[in-house]
Amino acid sequence: MKNALILLKTLLLSTSRRNIIKYSTDKKKKKRARGGQVGVAVIFVMIMAYSIVACVGYGRYGMAASIPALCAVLLSGLAFFFTFFSTNGYLFNFKEYDMLMSLPIEDSMVAACKFMYMYIKSLPWYLSISLSMLIGYAIFAHPGILICVLWVILSLILPIIPMLAASFLGFLVARVSAGFKKTNIIQTVLTMVFVILCFFSRFFVEALFENGKAQATLTNASEATERFTGVYLPAGWFAEAVTKGSISSTLLLTGVTILLFALVFRFVGRSYRNINSALKNHAAAKSYKMSAVKKKSLLWTIAYKEFKRLTGSTPYMVNGAMGEILALVLGVATLVVGFDRIVAMVTDNAPFDPGILTPAIPFIIYFFIGMMATTTCSPSLEGKNYWILQSMPIEKKTIWQGKMLFNLCLTVPVSVVSTLCMCISAKVSPVDTLLFVILGIALCFFSTTWGCVCGVKHMRLDWENEVEVIKQGAGVTIYLLPNMFVVMGLTVLVVILGMKVSVELMTLLFILIASVLAAVSYLWVLSLAKSENAPKKMK
Repeated sequence: MKNALILLKTLLLSTSRRNIIKYSTDKKKKKRARGGQVGVAVIFVMIMAYSIVACVGYGRYGMAASIPALCAVLLSGLAFFFTFFSTNGYLFNFKEYDMLMSLPIEDSMVAACKFMYMYIKSLPWYLSISLSMLIGYAIFAHPGILICVLWVILSLILPIIPMLAASFLGFLVARVSAGFKKTNIIQTVLTMVFVILCFFSRFFVEALFENGKAQATLTNASEATERFTGVYLPAGWFAEAVTKGSISSTLLLTGVTILLFALVFRFVGRSYRNINSALKNHAAAKSYKMSAVKKKSLLWTIAYKEFKRLTGSTPYMVNGAMGEILALVLGVATLVVGFDRIVAMVTDNAPFDPGILTPAIPFIIYFFIGMMATTTCSPSLEGKNYWILQSMPIEKKTIWQGKMLFNLCLTVPVSVVSTLCMCISAKVSPVDTLLFVILGIALCFFSTTWGCVCGVKHMRLDWENEVEVIKQGAGVTIYLLPNMFVVMGLTVLVVILGMKVSVELMTLLFILIASVLAAVSYLWVLSLAKSENAPKKMK
């Protein structure tokens, strides 16, 4: 147990932003760590504000007694989904597997330490919701100090059971798929379905709260929450403990959590080493087929390698390809449902001609496709393999060109198909349709090259988990935020300009601007590659 605690402490310190700020001598790392702390603080404030507002809504309609149950449901649901989607990369198929498994620690202890590491890293998110809802509950219910203390303590325990359930489910998925080459396909599909449902849930929520149905909706939600706590006993125990001060419920929640933790990792430990070994080696097939080796160009080989990396990683697949999937869904939905009806749904039947939005079609499609370029994180994803690339007789510009080629193969076909679907549905003229398609392609070139600039300039190779690069990397952030807000502004601008100037002239102008920016970004990438290839001067 002592060794396990030392391992857990080491895992936490090695990924701590505070540790980097305190001890690192790299100024860039310190800046990234401070920027990450600021970003996380902003998100915490937003989450807490939303949680308090939700509690105020419950309290004003006389349903403050349902807030503890709502808190239990939210914490349990978030803990389950976040853990399930993080299992591959934290518990299984992680970077430091070889080093950890060589330590004199039992397999079950290593698995338990990785789980506790995942729990501690996500605990601030759960507490931000729980403490905010405690504040909202205290405003209307005025609980005693002991109840508030009990709420905080049980909030630390409540997420563990759903996290254990998600980890065990992830363990079963990993065990079933360990013998297959595409080990992440099940988790990837489930993750994408979940993200798509979350994206389109906005329209469902708006429909529930329109026409003064807020009180009825909250009442139904409260009843559904109470039914859930009756079925999912840990949530019911939490609600009963903090509303009635029930000692038996407190002991049940604590005791069952400890028992399940011991049982799950005793069972997982038996197959933990075998599953990770299979996932690391992709379990070669039993039968082999001899075939001729086809000669490929170096650029296409690098692009194909990037494709294999994308399909072999759930976080990379979800973040790198989700925008393209949403763009295709929107294009096909527009073709099936109709451009006018889609516009009416999004604008709440605002009284205007949907035709004025047609000049913005390329930017609407690009808003999804340009969410993330694979080139923003693919240089960093090389990790320790980057030194292997450096030792090979391949110029850096060739490597970056191959990665850009892959992103173009991913984005350009989707852009063309989605734009054509929307143009057909909106009955856009053939000339305008052709110009919109060309503009979409130019925007894809800009996204690819500018993303590569961000990825190369802010390359990070010392990551412990690929999520740190794919979701939290500096290159991704620098690319995403300005690009997203600029596209939103351009969408509004082209709608306004489309009513005053020729659509063809305006589209040609934006094609020229996007092409120039793409060319400048491409030359910038070549310049970065050239400077990286240049021999370093000896001091």
